[in-house]
Amino acid sequence: MTAADPEAGNQAGRDSVAYALAVDAMGGDGAPGIVIDGLALAAERHPGLRVLLVGDQAVLEPLLARSPAARAMCTTRHAPGVISNETKGTAALRMRDSSMRLTMEAVARGEADCVVSAGNSGAMLALAKIVIKTIPGIDRPALAAISPSARGDVVMLDLGANVACNSRNLVEFAIMGEAFAQVVLGLPSPTIGLLNVGSEQIKGDDRVRQAADVLRASPLAGQFRGFVEGHDITAGTTDVVVTDGFTGNVALKTGEGALKLAGTMLKQVFNANAISRLGYVMARPGLDRMREWLDPRRYNGAVLIGLNGVVVKSHGGADAEGFAHAVDVAMNMVTHRFNERIRQGVAQLGPVAAYPAPALAAAEIKPDIRLATTG
Repeated sequence: MTAADPEAGNQAGRDSVAYALAVDAMGGDGAPGIVIDGLALAAERHPGLRVLLVGDQAVLEPLLARSPAARAMCTTRHAPGVISNETKGTAALRMRDSSMRLTMEAVARGEADCVVSAGNSGAMLALAKIVIKTIPGIDRPALAAISPSARGDVVMLDLGANVACNSRNLVEFAIMGEAFAQVVLGLPSPTIGLLNVGSEQIKGDDRVRQAADVLRASPLAGQFRGFVEGHDITAGTTDVVVTDGFTGNVALKTGEGALKLAGTMLKQVFNANAISRLGYVMARPGLDRMREWLDPRRYNGAVLIGLNGVVVKSHGGADAEGFAHAVDVAMNMVTHRFNERIRQGVAQLGPVAAYPAPALAAAEIKPDIRLATTG
Protein backbone atom coordinates (compact mmCIF):
# COMPACT_ATOMS: atom_id res chain seq x y z
CA MET A 1 0.00 0.00 0.00
CA THR A 2 1.32 3.38 -0.97
CA ALA A 3 2.05 5.67 1.99
CA ALA A 4 1.45 9.37 1.69
CA ASP A 5 4.47 11.44 0.74
CA PRO A 6 5.94 13.14 3.85
CA GLU A 7 6.25 16.45 2.04
CA ALA A 8 2.61 16.24 1.07
CA GLY A 9 1.91 15.44 4.69
CA ASN A 10 3.33 18.80 5.64
CA GLN A 11 0.52 20.36 3.62
CA ALA A 12 -2.19 18.23 5.20
CA GLY A 13 -4.80 20.21 7.02
CA ARG A 14 -4.10 23.06 4.64
CA ASP A 15 -5.19 26.59 5.36
CA SER A 16 -8.80 25.70 4.52
CA VAL A 17 -9.17 23.52 7.63
CA ALA A 18 -7.78 23.54 11.13
CA TYR A 19 -6.97 19.82 11.15
CA ALA A 20 -6.18 17.22 8.54
CA LEU A 21 -7.70 14.41 10.62
CA ALA A 22 -10.40 14.13 13.27
CA VAL A 23 -9.59 10.93 15.16
CA ASP A 24 -12.01 8.98 17.33
CA ALA A 25 -9.78 8.19 20.30
CA MET A 26 -12.27 5.85 21.97
CA GLY A 27 -13.04 3.49 19.07
CA GLY A 28 -11.48 0.04 18.84
CA ASP A 29 -10.57 -2.86 21.10
CA GLY A 30 -7.39 -1.25 22.45
CA ALA A 31 -8.55 2.37 22.56
CA PRO A 32 -7.40 4.88 23.47
CA GLY A 33 -3.87 3.53 24.07
CA ILE A 34 -3.52 1.87 20.66
CA VAL A 35 -4.88 4.97 18.94
CA ILE A 36 -2.32 7.26 20.57
CA ASP A 37 0.53 4.82 19.94
CA GLY A 38 -0.54 4.59 16.29
CA LEU A 39 -0.58 8.37 15.95
CA ALA A 40 2.93 8.51 17.41
CA LEU A 41 4.13 6.14 14.69
CA ALA A 42 2.28 8.14 12.04
CA ALA A 43 3.97 11.35 13.24
CA GLU A 44 7.30 10.02 11.94
CA ARG A 45 5.86 9.58 8.44
CA HIS A 46 3.76 12.74 8.35
CA PRO A 47 5.65 15.65 9.95
CA GLY A 48 3.44 18.65 10.47
CA LEU A 49 0.27 16.59 10.69
CA ARG A 50 -2.46 18.27 12.75
CA VAL A 51 -4.99 16.01 14.48
CA LEU A 52 -8.17 16.74 16.41
CA LEU A 53 -8.28 13.88 18.93
CA VAL A 54 -11.78 13.38 20.30
CA GLY A 55 -12.53 11.44 23.49
CA ASP A 56 -12.57 11.52 27.27
CA GLN A 57 -9.95 14.16 28.08
CA ALA A 58 -9.39 12.82 31.58
CA VAL A 59 -8.22 9.56 30.00
CA LEU A 60 -6.42 11.06 27.01
CA GLU A 61 -4.23 13.69 28.67
CA PRO A 62 -2.12 11.28 30.84
CA LEU A 63 -1.54 9.04 27.81
CA LEU A 64 -0.52 11.97 25.63
CA ALA A 65 1.86 13.18 28.34
CA ARG A 66 3.78 9.91 27.90
CA SER A 67 3.88 10.26 24.10
CA PRO A 68 5.60 13.50 23.02
CA ALA A 69 5.20 12.72 19.31
CA ALA A 70 1.45 12.28 19.60
CA ARG A 71 1.13 15.20 21.99
CA ALA A 72 2.82 17.54 19.51
CA MET A 73 0.36 16.76 16.71
CA CYS A 74 -2.88 16.50 18.71
CA THR A 75 -5.45 18.94 20.00
CA THR A 76 -7.98 17.21 22.25
CA ARG A 77 -11.72 17.73 22.38
CA HIS A 78 -13.79 16.25 25.17
CA ALA A 79 -16.48 13.70 24.35
CA PRO A 80 -18.01 11.83 27.30
CA GLY A 81 -19.95 9.31 25.20
CA VAL A 82 -18.48 6.10 23.77
CA ILE A 83 -20.10 3.95 21.09
CA SER A 84 -19.36 0.30 21.85
CA ASN A 85 -19.17 -2.60 19.41
CA GLU A 86 -22.63 -3.66 20.57
CA THR A 87 -24.28 -0.29 19.92
CA LYS A 88 -26.78 -0.46 17.07
CA GLY A 89 -26.67 2.17 14.35
CA THR A 90 -30.01 3.65 15.32
CA ALA A 91 -28.87 4.00 18.94
CA ALA A 92 -25.58 5.57 17.82
CA LEU A 93 -27.53 8.28 16.01
CA ARG A 94 -29.15 9.29 19.28
CA MET A 95 -25.81 9.63 21.12
CA ARG A 96 -25.06 13.30 20.48
CA ASP A 97 -21.99 13.39 22.75
CA SER A 98 -20.11 10.33 21.44
CA SER A 99 -16.52 10.63 20.31
CA MET A 100 -17.43 9.12 16.94
CA ARG A 101 -20.21 11.61 16.27
CA LEU A 102 -18.11 14.61 17.26
CA THR A 103 -15.38 13.58 14.79
CA MET A 104 -18.03 13.35 12.06
CA GLU A 105 -19.37 16.79 12.98
CA ALA A 106 -15.87 18.26 12.81
CA VAL A 107 -15.59 17.13 9.19
CA ALA A 108 -19.13 18.22 8.35
CA ARG A 109 -18.35 21.72 9.69
CA GLY A 110 -15.10 21.92 7.72
CA GLU A 111 -12.81 21.82 10.76
CA ALA A 112 -11.11 18.66 9.47
CA ASP A 113 -10.79 16.82 6.17
CA CYS A 114 -11.07 13.23 7.34
CA VAL A 115 -12.42 10.99 10.11
CA VAL A 116 -10.35 8.04 11.32
CA SER A 117 -11.95 5.55 13.71
CA ALA A 118 -11.53 1.93 14.74
CA GLY A 119 -15.02 1.88 16.21
CA ASN A 120 -18.29 0.16 15.40
CA SER A 121 -18.67 -0.20 11.59
CA GLY A 122 -22.46 0.00 11.54
CA ALA A 123 -22.46 3.11 13.71
CA MET A 124 -19.83 4.75 11.49
CA LEU A 125 -21.91 4.11 8.40
CA ALA A 126 -25.10 5.43 9.97
CA LEU A 127 -23.44 8.56 11.35
CA ALA A 128 -21.50 9.28 8.16
CA LYS A 129 -24.66 9.16 6.05
CA ILE A 130 -26.61 11.43 8.40
CA VAL A 131 -23.89 13.87 9.52
CA ILE A 132 -21.47 14.13 6.59
CA LYS A 133 -23.88 13.11 3.80
CA THR A 134 -23.07 11.97 0.28
CA ILE A 135 -21.48 13.88 -2.58
CA PRO A 136 -24.10 15.32 -4.99
CA GLY A 137 -24.58 12.81 -7.79
CA ILE A 138 -23.69 9.81 -5.61
CA ASP A 139 -26.68 7.81 -4.47
CA ARG A 140 -24.91 5.70 -1.82
CA PRO A 141 -21.45 5.58 -0.25
CA ALA A 142 -19.42 2.37 -0.52
CA LEU A 143 -16.78 0.76 1.65
CA ALA A 144 -13.52 0.24 -0.25
CA ALA A 145 -10.30 -1.46 0.82
CA ILE A 146 -7.10 -2.97 -0.53
CA SER A 147 -6.49 -6.73 -0.80
CA PRO A 148 -3.41 -8.67 -1.92
CA SER A 149 -3.30 -10.44 -5.27
CA ALA A 150 -0.79 -12.31 -7.41
CA ARG A 151 -0.14 -9.14 -9.44
CA GLY A 152 -0.03 -6.68 -6.55
CA ASP A 153 -2.72 -4.88 -4.58
CA VAL A 154 -6.33 -4.76 -5.75
CA VAL A 155 -9.19 -2.43 -4.73
CA MET A 156 -12.51 -4.00 -3.74
CA LEU A 157 -15.85 -2.29 -3.15
CA ASP A 158 -18.52 -2.41 -1.80
CA LEU A 159 -17.46 -4.45 1.24
CA GLY A 160 -20.64 -4.14 3.26
CA ALA A 161 -22.07 -0.63 3.29
CA ASN A 162 -24.98 -1.65 1.04
CA VAL A 163 -26.44 -5.15 1.09
CA ALA A 164 -28.53 -4.60 -2.03
CA CYS A 165 -27.51 -2.39 -4.96
CA ASN A 166 -28.99 -1.49 -8.33
CA SER A 167 -27.13 -0.93 -11.58
CA ARG A 168 -26.68 2.80 -10.98
CA ASN A 169 -25.01 2.08 -7.63
CA LEU A 170 -22.56 -0.31 -9.31
CA VAL A 171 -21.63 2.32 -11.92
CA GLU A 172 -21.02 4.87 -9.17
CA PHE A 173 -18.90 2.32 -7.28
CA ALA A 174 -16.79 1.88 -10.42
CA ILE A 175 -16.20 5.64 -10.62
CA MET A 176 -15.23 5.81 -6.95
CA GLY A 177 -13.09 2.65 -7.11
CA GLU A 178 -11.16 4.01 -10.07
CA ALA A 179 -10.39 7.23 -8.18
CA PHE A 180 -9.43 5.25 -5.08
CA ALA A 181 -6.98 3.08 -7.04
CA GLN A 182 -5.39 6.17 -8.57
CA VAL A 183 -4.82 7.74 -5.15
CA VAL A 184 -3.88 4.73 -3.01
CA LEU A 185 -2.17 2.49 -5.57
CA GLY A 186 -0.75 5.29 -7.71
CA LEU A 187 -2.17 3.84 -10.94
CA PRO A 188 -2.86 6.39 -13.70
CA SER A 189 -5.47 4.23 -15.48
CA PRO A 190 -6.59 1.37 -13.22
CA THR A 191 -8.56 -1.43 -14.86
CA ILE A 192 -12.06 -2.23 -13.61
CA GLY A 193 -14.06 -5.45 -13.42
CA LEU A 194 -17.62 -6.23 -12.31
CA LEU A 195 -17.80 -9.30 -10.08
CA ASN A 196 -20.13 -11.87 -11.61
CA VAL A 197 -20.84 -15.62 -11.76
CA GLY A 198 -19.03 -15.83 -15.10
CA SER A 199 -17.05 -13.70 -17.53
CA GLU A 200 -19.47 -14.08 -20.46
CA GLN A 201 -21.64 -11.04 -21.24
CA ILE A 202 -24.84 -13.08 -20.94
CA LYS A 203 -24.08 -14.12 -17.34
CA GLY A 204 -25.51 -12.48 -14.23
CA ASP A 205 -28.72 -10.64 -13.45
CA ASP A 206 -30.17 -7.56 -15.15
CA ARG A 207 -28.57 -5.03 -12.79
CA VAL A 208 -25.03 -6.32 -13.39
CA ARG A 209 -25.49 -6.53 -17.16
CA GLN A 210 -27.01 -3.04 -17.30
CA ALA A 211 -24.15 -1.61 -15.25
CA ALA A 212 -21.71 -3.23 -17.66
CA ASP A 213 -23.50 -1.68 -20.65
CA VAL A 214 -23.31 1.78 -19.05
CA LEU A 215 -19.61 1.41 -18.26
CA ARG A 216 -18.85 0.30 -21.83
CA ALA A 217 -20.43 3.55 -23.07
CA SER A 218 -18.81 5.76 -20.42
CA PRO A 219 -15.45 7.60 -20.21
CA LEU A 220 -14.22 4.54 -18.27
CA ALA A 221 -14.79 2.26 -21.27
CA GLY A 222 -11.07 1.94 -22.02
CA GLN A 223 -10.39 0.72 -18.48
CA PHE A 224 -13.43 -1.54 -18.11
CA ARG A 225 -12.60 -5.22 -18.61
CA GLY A 226 -16.11 -6.59 -18.25
CA PHE A 227 -17.07 -9.32 -15.83
CA VAL A 228 -14.64 -11.05 -13.48
CA GLU A 229 -15.14 -14.08 -11.25
CA GLY A 230 -14.20 -14.82 -7.65
CA HIS A 231 -10.81 -16.31 -8.52
CA ASP A 232 -9.92 -13.14 -10.45
CA ILE A 233 -9.75 -11.19 -7.17
CA THR A 234 -6.63 -13.00 -5.93
CA ALA A 235 -5.31 -13.40 -9.47
CA GLY A 236 -5.27 -9.62 -9.87
CA THR A 237 -7.06 -9.77 -13.22
CA THR A 238 -8.21 -6.16 -12.73
CA ASP A 239 -7.03 -3.40 -10.42
CA VAL A 240 -10.57 -2.66 -9.18
CA VAL A 241 -13.30 -5.21 -8.43
CA VAL A 242 -16.83 -3.81 -8.12
CA THR A 243 -19.73 -5.61 -6.47
CA ASP A 244 -22.63 -5.12 -4.05
CA GLY A 245 -22.02 -5.01 -0.30
CA PHE A 246 -23.46 -8.45 0.42
CA THR A 247 -21.25 -10.25 -2.09
CA GLY A 248 -18.24 -8.10 -1.26
CA ASN A 249 -18.49 -8.77 2.44
CA VAL A 250 -18.78 -12.52 1.88
CA ALA A 251 -15.76 -12.43 -0.46
CA LEU A 252 -13.76 -10.41 2.08
CA LYS A 253 -14.47 -12.76 4.97
CA THR A 254 -13.86 -15.83 2.78
CA GLY A 255 -10.47 -14.45 1.77
CA GLU A 256 -9.54 -13.72 5.38
CA GLY A 257 -10.55 -17.25 6.36
CA ALA A 258 -8.55 -18.78 3.51
CA LEU A 259 -5.41 -16.92 4.63
CA LYS A 260 -5.86 -18.13 8.21
CA LEU A 261 -6.40 -21.70 7.01
CA ALA A 262 -3.26 -21.56 4.87
CA GLY A 263 -1.25 -20.29 7.86
CA THR A 264 -2.59 -23.03 10.13
CA MET A 265 -1.83 -25.76 7.58
CA LEU A 266 1.70 -24.46 7.04
CA LYS A 267 2.36 -24.62 10.78
CA GLN A 268 1.07 -28.18 10.91
CA VAL A 269 3.23 -29.22 7.96
CA PHE A 270 6.43 -27.69 9.33
CA ASN A 271 5.84 -29.09 12.83
CA ALA A 272 5.14 -32.64 11.62
CA ASN A 273 8.61 -34.05 12.26
CA ALA A 274 12.31 -33.18 12.50
CA ILE A 275 12.81 -33.14 8.74
CA SER A 276 9.86 -30.76 8.34
CA ARG A 277 11.27 -28.45 11.00
CA LEU A 278 14.60 -28.45 9.17
CA GLY A 279 12.72 -27.57 5.98
CA TYR A 280 11.15 -24.63 7.80
CA VAL A 281 14.59 -23.31 8.78
CA MET A 282 15.68 -23.47 5.15
CA ALA A 283 12.46 -21.89 3.85
CA ARG A 284 12.18 -19.24 6.57
CA PRO A 285 13.55 -16.27 4.57
CA GLY A 286 10.94 -16.81 1.88
CA LEU A 287 8.19 -17.42 4.41
CA ASP A 288 9.10 -14.23 6.23
CA ARG A 289 8.76 -12.28 2.98
CA MET A 290 5.38 -13.87 2.33
CA ARG A 291 4.24 -13.10 5.89
CA GLU A 292 5.25 -9.47 5.44
CA TRP A 293 3.45 -9.29 2.09
CA LEU A 294 0.24 -10.74 3.55
CA ASP A 295 0.43 -8.91 6.90
CA PRO A 296 -3.14 -7.68 7.55
CA ARG A 297 -1.76 -4.52 9.16
CA ARG A 298 -0.46 -3.51 5.74
CA TYR A 299 -4.01 -3.51 4.40
CA ASN A 300 -5.67 -1.84 7.37
CA GLY A 301 -7.78 1.18 6.60
CA ALA A 302 -11.03 0.75 4.67
CA VAL A 303 -12.52 3.96 3.28
CA LEU A 304 -16.20 4.88 3.20
CA ILE A 305 -16.19 6.73 -0.10
CA GLY A 306 -18.78 8.92 -1.78
CA LEU A 307 -19.24 11.28 1.18
CA ASN A 308 -18.70 15.05 1.58
CA GLY A 309 -15.60 14.23 3.57
CA VAL A 310 -13.29 11.25 3.94
CA VAL A 311 -14.09 8.53 6.50
CA VAL A 312 -11.47 5.85 7.18
CA LYS A 313 -12.33 2.71 9.16
CA SER A 314 -9.47 0.99 10.99
CA HIS A 315 -9.93 -2.62 12.05
CA GLY A 316 -11.19 -2.72 15.61
CA GLY A 317 -8.49 -5.17 16.64
CA ALA A 318 -5.61 -3.38 14.92
CA ASP A 319 -2.41 -2.73 16.87
CA ALA A 320 -0.48 0.55 16.77
CA GLU A 321 1.23 -0.29 13.48
CA GLY A 322 -2.09 -1.20 11.91
CA PHE A 323 -3.70 2.05 13.09
CA ALA A 324 -0.75 4.00 11.69
CA HIS A 325 -1.43 2.37 8.31
CA ALA A 326 -5.03 3.57 8.53
CA VAL A 327 -3.66 7.09 9.07
CA ASP A 328 -1.49 6.62 5.97
CA VAL A 329 -4.60 5.81 3.94
CA ALA A 330 -6.36 8.86 5.35
CA MET A 331 -3.45 11.09 4.45
CA ASN A 332 -3.43 9.77 0.89
CA MET A 333 -7.09 10.67 0.59
CA VAL A 334 -6.55 14.17 1.98
CA THR A 335 -3.36 15.17 0.18
CA HIS A 336 -4.50 13.88 -3.21
CA ARG A 337 -7.93 15.57 -2.99
CA PHE A 338 -9.73 12.28 -3.40
CA ASN A 339 -13.25 13.68 -3.26
CA GLU A 340 -12.48 16.14 -6.04
CA ARG A 341 -11.58 13.20 -8.28
CA ILE A 342 -14.92 11.56 -7.55
CA ARG A 343 -16.80 14.77 -8.32
CA GLN A 344 -14.96 15.04 -11.63
CA GLY A 345 -15.77 11.41 -12.46
CA VAL A 346 -19.48 11.91 -11.79
CA ALA A 347 -19.48 15.10 -13.88
CA GLN A 348 -17.77 13.32 -16.79
CA LEU A 349 -20.46 10.67 -16.88
CA GLY A 350 -23.02 13.44 -17.31
CA PRO A 351 -26.39 12.19 -18.56
CA VAL A 352 -25.19 8.60 -18.37
CA ALA A 353 -24.97 8.80 -14.59
CA ALA A 354 -28.59 9.87 -14.44
CA TYR A 355 -30.04 7.00 -16.48
CA PRO A 356 -33.16 5.42 -14.96
CA ALA A 357 -32.17 2.67 -12.54
CA PRO A 358 -34.31 -0.41 -11.93
CA ALA A 359 -36.43 0.00 -8.83
CA LEU A 360 -35.36 -1.85 -5.71
CA ALA A 361 -37.85 -3.57 -3.51
CA ALA A 362 -38.83 -1.54 -0.47
CA ALA A 363 -36.91 -3.88 1.83
CA GLU A 364 -33.76 -3.34 -0.25
CA ILE A 365 -33.85 0.46 -0.13
CA LYS A 366 -33.20 0.63 3.61
CA PRO A 367 -29.47 1.19 4.27
CA ASP A 368 -27.77 -1.65 6.07
CA ILE A 369 -26.08 -0.57 9.29
CA ARG A 370 -25.49 -4.00 10.78
CA LEU A 371 -22.57 -5.39 8.81
CA ALA A 372 -19.29 -5.22 10.73
CA THR A 373 -17.24 -5.27 7.58
CA THR A 374 -13.76 -4.67 8.90
CA GLY A 375 -13.99 -5.58 12.54
